[in-house]
Amino acid sequence: MAISKTIFIGLGLTIFLAISQSVTAGQGGDANAIAQANNPLAQIKAVSIHQYYIGKLTGSDNSANQFWLRYAQPLSIGKSNWLLRASLPINQYPVPPNGQKETGIGDFNVFASYLFKTSTPAISFGLGPQLTIPTATKDALGSEKWSVGLANVLFNAESKVIQYGYLLTWQHSFAGNRDRATVNTAAFQPFVMMQLGNGTYLRSASIWVYNLENDNYSVPIGLGIGQVMKRGDTVYNLFIEPQFSVADRGAGQPEWQVFLGLNMQFIR
Repeated sequence: MAISKTIFIGLGLTIFLAISQSVTAGQGGDANAIAQANNPLAQIKAVSIHQYYIGKLTGSDNSANQFWLRYAQPLSIGKSNWLLRASLPINQYPVPPNGQKETGIGDFNVFASYLFKTSTPAISFGLGPQLTIPTATKDALGSEKWSVGLANVLFNAESKVIQYGYLLTWQHSFAGNRDRATVNTAAFQPFVMMQLGNGTYLRSASIWVYNLENDNYSVPIGLGIGQVMKRGDTVYNLFIEPQFSVADRGAGQPEWQVFLGLNMQFIR
């Protein structure tokens, strides 16, 4: 617990100081870099470090933590354009019977989105397959199942003030430990960003999850602040977003959490 709190506090302070210093200095980045900084389909190589500090889980007073490493890579297959995104979590969750916390790597997820041609370059739309591999180092930190599904993404940056979109995914298990529950999960992440100037923006990007096997669900709502900074050929995007549950069912859902992140886009 001390390790997750240290990471959470350290990353939070870094983001807060970066936002404060950039606003004071009046520094942000060019308009296009700012608009594309939150585009999950931007055709730019990117690395992201995300953390969800879950302050309280339903059904208990326990806390939890997820630390995500993500990599995005644009690809060309023939005349088609794709974006590949790979994600690996480091989880810290309480496990039965006494709620003692286990820490380790979770299940690896990757999806590839075919990028459709749209009426305007400011609108990005992608659809493609996704795969989850049971790479968890401890049984309680993963599903022990191989799963496949679909990922659909929309991002609209026609306005220089407000950008919005969504990430919709669904996956179903097809192999793995027969004693573990079947994976049949849908997740919807609506997001909206409102630019305040100088690269500073307000944001809301919580993930709504529904388990089609047992009807459990989690619907959080968040409001946070972020800062985009362009330094040389790299665009840095730091943010912090508290999120609170407005509807949930089942044990182990987050009642409240704080989403922190650092996204880095490498223009060259």
